Amino acid sequence: MKTNIRISVDAMGGDNGPEIVVHGAFLAFKQCKNVEYLFHGKEEVLKPLLDKYSALKPISKIIHCEKIISMDEKPSQALRKGRGSSSMWSCLQAVKDGDADVAVSGGNTGALMAMATFCLRPMKGISRPAIAAIWPSIRADIVVLDVGATVGGDAKQLVDFAILGSALARALFDQDAPKVGLLNVGVEEVKGLEPVKEASRILSQAKDAGFSYYGFVEGDDIGKGTVDVVVTEGFTGNIALKTAEGTARQVGTYLKNALQADFISKLGAFIAQRGLRAFKAKMDPRAGNGGVFLGLNGIVIKSHGGTDEIGFKSALCLAHEMAKDELLEKIGEGMENFPTSLIQSSKTKDSPSE
Repeated sequence: MKTNIRISVDAMGGDNGPEIVVHGAFLAFKQCKNVEYLFHGKEEVLKPLLDKYSALKPISKIIHCEKIISMDEKPSQALRKGRGSSSMWSCLQAVKDGDADVAVSGGNTGALMAMATFCLRPMKGISRPAIAAIWPSIRADIVVLDVGATVGGDAKQLVDFAILGSALARALFDQDAPKVGLLNVGVEEVKGLEPVKEASRILSQAKDAGFSYYGFVEGDDIGKGTVDVVVTEGFTGNIALKTAEGTARQVGTYLKNALQADFISKLGAFIAQRGLRAFKAKMDPRAGNGGVFLGLNGIVIKSHGGTDEIGFKSALCLAHEMAKDELLEKIGEGMENFPTSLIQSSKTKDSPSE
């Protein structure tokens, strides 16, 4: 377990500017010990902010970058414009060079994924990186991936996601063998697309791979926390994530309106205010802010671009936790323990005969 963590921060990424980033770092500093920050961005903007949050100055360094990747730039444009010179690229380069343990950005998701893949490169044996979300459930927090890095996926990619997600669960939740489930339209073996069914056949034969395969799960199992890791491709995962976020806001609005409907309702809300505060904290998306890019030769955390300092603090604390618990090493162990012969035999079986 690492003790002194260096976090590389794209200070210019996101909708709300560097003020939110530096303020969030100040809040994270009070919660996460033995941390250092590398802030990448315009020095003339960042220096006054570090003067404002003076406790950060002894543990911070500014790396000046003139170019900023906007939130609406296409990934290809961002690569052409920002490769080697933007705050986003510089943030990732620090991880590649070993100057930092983890990178955090609230910038353009597509641009960040493209730059991270180009700069850090996928790990050996991983066909595509994935974005994992830490998802609250009735039972406990769980891992869901992919939530937006891919559209579609073959059996090999879904198996990769199972290896990556179980490694994250072991690092984050201190579990020896997290339960992994494949998201499907039903739990029956005959249901679902062929890549999902083939991935299930491969995972069901894997022994001592660092996780236990549960089988198929459905959409309602995510909220129940039936398994520790839910695996799906990015199109479905992103829809599930956005639907859950929208439902949380909808339920919160319904509850607020109901509790303000009349005097009796307001009185009941006053009496139950302690429980309501706990409910609000549980439903607050800022507490779970931060998607983890998995499958790269470096740890990258994507913060929501529109979050405030509380949300950015959560992303930084997640980054600290991932680096401290040596996530990359756990992913490497999972890949070494997984019997790749299962995947090779599956490819041979599915290949057309000559």
